[in-house]
Amino acid sequence: MSRALSRFDCDVLVVGLGPVGAALAALLGQRGVNVIALEKDADVYPLPRAVHFDHEIMRLFQQLGLAEAVLAHARPVPDYEFRAADGQVLMRLPRAQASPSGWGAGYMFHQPSLDALLRAKAVETGADLRLGWRLEGFAQDPAGVTAEVVGPRGAAAIRARYLVGCDGAWSPVREAIGGGLFDYQFDEPWLVVDVEAGEGARLPEVNIQLCDPARPTTCVLGGPGRHRWEFMLLPGESDEQMLADGVVEQLLAAWDCGDLKIERKAVYRFHGLVANRWRAGRAMIAGDAAHQTPPFAGQGMCSGLRDAANLAWKLEAALRGRAGEALLDTYQTEREPHVRAAIALAIGMGRVVCTLDPAAAEARNAGMLAGGGSPLPPIRPSAFAAGSVLAGSAAAGSLFPQPTVGDGVERVRLDDRLSPHAWLISRATPTVAAPEGVCLVDPGRADLAPFRPALTAWLEKQGAEAVLVRPDRYVFGTGAPAALLAAWGEALDAAAAALASAP
Repeated sequence: MSRALSRFDCDVLVVGLGPVGAALAALLGQRGVNVIALEKDADVYPLPRAVHFDHEIMRLFQQLGLAEAVLAHARPVPDYEFRAADGQVLMRLPRAQASPSGWGAGYMFHQPSLDALLRAKAVETGADLRLGWRLEGFAQDPAGVTAEVVGPRGAAAIRARYLVGCDGAWSPVREAIGGGLFDYQFDEPWLVVDVEAGEGARLPEVNIQLCDPARPTTCVLGGPGRHRWEFMLLPGESDEQMLADGVVEQLLAAWDCGDLKIERKAVYRFHGLVANRWRAGRAMIAGDAAHQTPPFAGQGMCSGLRDAANLAWKLEAALRGRAGEALLDTYQTEREPHVRAAIALAIGMGRVVCTLDPAAAEARNAGMLAGGGSPLPPIRPSAFAAGSVLAGSAAAGSLFPQPTVGDGVERVRLDDRLSPHAWLISRATPTVAAPEGVCLVDPGRADLAPFRPALTAWLEKQGAEAVLVRPDRYVFGTGAPAALLAAWGEALDAAAAALASAP
């Protein structure tokens, strides 16, 4: 191998600094991984795009030390109502009062503020953010990736051990990986309008799906002081027509909300797409590059941030020699079923809302009012059965709950008392040796005393002596401590096979 190819500029090159790329850079940097991240735009995109994230994503922000800062730009998700054209409530989905992650069930937020926080955190963790740089192409070899890039001072090459494309729906990295896209054949054009509320504005206090065959409409909260409407384009309407002066104002006037300042208006096509291949050798994709979800269930950005959490600890383990390349294959194995479940839910909700035939809409309304069963597909449980899990053990592949104690500013959460690594939590003081990357949690620790009842109750419910929790807070498996650690080592493939084949 030439000297040029044996030298590395970074461990991981992240392409794209939307929320997924910035979170991945921060998570890797937090683990001591050397990261360079490229973004073709010099500044954070200044207008809202995503407006919702759920409890699991807030737990991820907590892991990054950003929860309180994010809360300044967010508010709890309200009730969610499906309404008929005349305003009658067809179905109400009440806001959940609790979640397994120790946070509210969901939040409405302002994305530009979140993007700025994530980028600042990535810099704080040591990531090298190169704004105004774009990827031109890359080539792989057995040891790494050589990327051709263009920045403010011209062309350059970056040598990395791995490359992750978080470069959006039109991802050049996905195109280079190949494999194509699976298309759910759901393609609906919608006009998206974001507004800032003026003094005295009268805005709905719930999220609304208006199931009006004359114009299906979504109305939801944004970040503090902001609101969003989405209006479905009808057959024959063009993007230009809907964006013409006065059209948006007329659509908003029907809601009689008072003083509103239009912040953004754009026509989007809501897609359901999944890349067939998420990894080729040392190049991977995440977020919109790997999957695109219609917005009806608010899971688009959430799915991408789950990608980042799943991929970060696996890349770190591979880079440290604790795992072989096979661990990276479990990334798509685990994440794709989650993504497909989210897309199915969103499309199911969209098909309910997007009914344009008045007779079909009337029948739908009657069925919903009669309580003849939810028109939505069931939400699949979060557990995954295959991947880096101890198959067959209780709770394997499920999200491990985060107990909390206290209220308000006095509330304390379990994750803040433990390391960012994997955890082995057992009923008794562990007598096994801790391998690298695993924290043995002694239940007798004084600072864990407030959480002991909840942890013991969880283990008793599973009928388990101990649980091994992965760094992304999904359960690897349950059982006896020694057996769990042995299975964890086998799952990571940390032995000589991967190292022996390395140059």
